[in-house]
Amino acid sequence: MFPAAGEPPLEVAPGESVIEDPTADSPEDRRVAELLAGDPERIDLPELALAVDQQEPADAAATLEGLQETEASEVLEEMDISSAADAIAHMIRPLAVSVVEDLVDEDESYAAQIVDRMADDDAADLVQALPEEYQAKLLNRTQPARALKLRQLMKYDEESAGGMMTTDFLSVPDASTLHEAVERIRSNEVAENATHVYVTDSAGRLAGIVSLRRLLVGKPTERIGGIMEREVDAIFPSLDREEVAREFERYDYQTLPVIDPQRRLLGVVTVDDVLDIIRAEQTEDAQRMVGAGAEEGVYSSVGEKFRGRFPWLCVNLLTSSLGALVVSRFGVIISELAVLAALMPLIANQAGNAGQQSLAVTLRGIVLDQVRAGRVRRLLLRETLVGLINGALAGLIVGAFIAVLELITRQASWRLGIVAALAMSGALTIGTFVGALLPLLMRRMGFDPATASTIFLTMVTDTVSFLVFLGLATLMWSWLL
Repeated sequence: MFPAAGEPPLEVAPGESVIEDPTADSPEDRRVAELLAGDPERIDLPELALAVDQQEPADAAATLEGLQETEASEVLEEMDISSAADAIAHMIRPLAVSVVEDLVDEDESYAAQIVDRMADDDAADLVQALPEEYQAKLLNRTQPARALKLRQLMKYDEESAGGMMTTDFLSVPDASTLHEAVERIRSNEVAENATHVYVTDSAGRLAGIVSLRRLLVGKPTERIGGIMEREVDAIFPSLDREEVAREFERYDYQTLPVIDPQRRLLGVVTVDDVLDIIRAEQTEDAQRMVGAGAEEGVYSSVGEKFRGRFPWLCVNLLTSSLGALVVSRFGVIISELAVLAALMPLIANQAGNAGQQSLAVTLRGIVLDQVRAGRVRRLLLRETLVGLINGALAGLIVGAFIAVLELITRQASWRLGIVAALAMSGALTIGTFVGALLPLLMRRMGFDPATASTIFLTMVTDTVSFLVFLGLATLMWSWLL
């Protein structure tokens, strides 16, 4: 049994296996917390670096993220190079970039050593996020072969399979024997977590795949080419990362090789990178829906935040003016029946919420590749029917509320309740339909379905709600009096 939260760790006899609870703080985590709990001006950085060095990479990254850039860089300089590289690889990208910039300013050679110890894909992503002057300084300080490899990886779009792949993978020639292949694997640091080995021909082209188990049970003198599986799934480097993630999810891949048009093996995409991409895409979609920059993070610079948000605020300003224009056309009736002004936002808000529900469900279906071209009409019809039912029920509630209000305050008419109920029903029906239609239209036009969907949906639901409600009130004006 694990000790309860707050209890000291269980004592372990010499030679006994250590079973740890990953959700509990480790002794290193508690030591770091103690060092940081004191006066910030009197932190013993060398001692803190020693404690951070012993933390798990993800925990060390969290510790560094809580420090100022200069403090984080000083701690990293006191840490073991490999531990420092692992910690930076797990840090939030904007903060990692700031810390590396500070390291480069202090000691270019040390910063380059850290990049040298990082995995190829992590190093390429980090260097690519740096300003060009810092990229040049780091790459000029790294080993020539390493710098060449990073430059090759940086040529690929970060949103593609090439931008995701790593060049750290196991491969053996098809002409080698099992004994030669095993010896080659033993000398390769990548073999620790591998389950399969990719097989290449004399031209470096992907020829097949063989499991480590098959290597162990086969005869040492057998040729790899004779025992390998010749049917191998592979992807091209230009494939969009969303599609890569979809393929991993659909077929439960652990790895996928990346090849060029000549079938040369370029790298491998691993499932841990795909999980990161899935999380990133989810946050990007959420931000795109409201008109925030897709790449913006909580620690992005003010300039990046401004460039990502302001253009869509301008769009929102223009689209919201349509609703204001509709209201202005009904100024006379609003001045005569002031209660209309109180009911307008109620109906618009309900229509907006109904549209958001439909938008979220449809967008999720698109992301999960559940929306089929031949079933779009049924999808829209189903959503519209749901909107009609919800609108009718919500309208009945609003109408009943206004009728009761008349009995209590004598400030509203039951006739107005009927108008509000009809408007609510119509607005929710249209809002639900538009919420489902918008992402489908965006995808049909070649745009990301999530891009500013909320902004355009709000424009439609507000405008339609005001128009339907005030239009009905105008048509029934004499009846309402």
